[in-house]
Formats: sequence, C-alpha cells, structure tokens
Amino acid sequence: MSRMKSIDPSIKPGEATPPRAAERILGVARDLFYRRGIRAIGVDEIVRRAGVTKPSLYRSFPSKDELAASYLREYDLEFWERFDEAVDAHPGDPRAQIKAFLIRVGKRTQKTDYRGCGMTNAAVEYPERGHPARVVSEANKQELRRRLRAMATAMGAGDADTLGDGLLLLIEGAYISGQLFGAGGPAQSVARNADLLIEASLKK
Repeated sequence: MSRMKSIDPSIKPGEATPPRAAERILGVARDLFYRRGIRAIGVDEIVRRAGVTKPSLYRSFPSKDELAASYLREYDLEFWERFDEAVDAHPGDPRAQIKAFLIRVGKRTQKTDYRGCGMTNAAVEYPERGHPARVVSEANKQELRRRLRAMATAMGAGDADTLGDGLLLLIEGAYISGQLFGAGGPAQSVARNADLLIEASLKK
C-alpha cells in the first residue's frame, strides 16, 4: 500500500491521489537505497529505472537528499506499524510486546535479501548532523529509545533507563549482525536474549 500521500512534499492537502510518477520514483529509490545504499545510487539510475525524466523527479522531490528523506519517512511509518502491531497484540504486557516485536525482527534477519535497518544504514552513511536523511533516522531512533525506556518502566524494572537502553543495543546489534552472518547468525535469537536481559533486570 502506498503512503505517498503522507510523506511526499509535492502533495497538497486535499489531494486524493499522488502523481503516479512520484510513486514510481519513490518505489524505485526505496528498493535501490535499501539494497545498495543511498550514496551509491545516482539520480540518473533512479529516473531510468522508474521510466521518468529528471524534471519529473525534481517536481516531486526538490533534491536527492529530499528523496532520501521521503524514503526514510515511509520506512519510519512502516516501522511503527510493525511495532504497534506487536504492542496491540499484547495489551498491558510490555514484556510480551517487546518479545513479539523482536521475534519478527529475528525472522527478518534470516532472509537472504536482508540489509538491516534502513534508518541505521542511513545514519551511518550520513554522519553530518542536519542532513535530511540523518534527521529522519535520528528521530526514529530517539523515539524507539523513549518507548523502550517507558516499557521498561511499565515492567517495573529498578533501573528502567538502563534496561531500555540495553534492549535498544540488542536491537541495533541484530540489525548489523543480520547483515554480517545471514541465516543462522546470532540475530535469530534477539528475542530470547532480550527476554533474558529483562528477566535479569527485574530480579534486581
């Protein structure tokens, strides 16, 4: 399902359907950016694969940087959809919520086309503060940290901030090790390791 209406800066309030060219451009850019990295992909390749012209791209996205940010905004929306699905499946039970979310993360890391977290990858590619892609990535990670700390508090952890940060470190480690080891790697057990960390934290 396209979410271009929510993220494309060229869409004006009240427009029911985004331009088809913008949809194709973002779809192609998303695939290429995720698989090969944002810096590695030029505008020429994007427009060629999307079957559009450069003017069409720049009418929807003022720059490649803004196209990258739009890709990440869409990624962000889908990330929180998955996270909220896990939360909604276990109302009032943050420990089960985290476990459900991380089970899915662990399964995704075992896929042959897995390239980690698009947000993490973008932050590594763009270390400079203020870059549009970096801004979206940082906001996603800050919100994840806030939510994990809040969930740790709801679990009754004595040191909730440390537990929340520990869970975040496990998640980021799964994203990276999933790319390094592939199928059968340590990322497949991220949910189990998170549960052990939670158990140890709650006993203190």
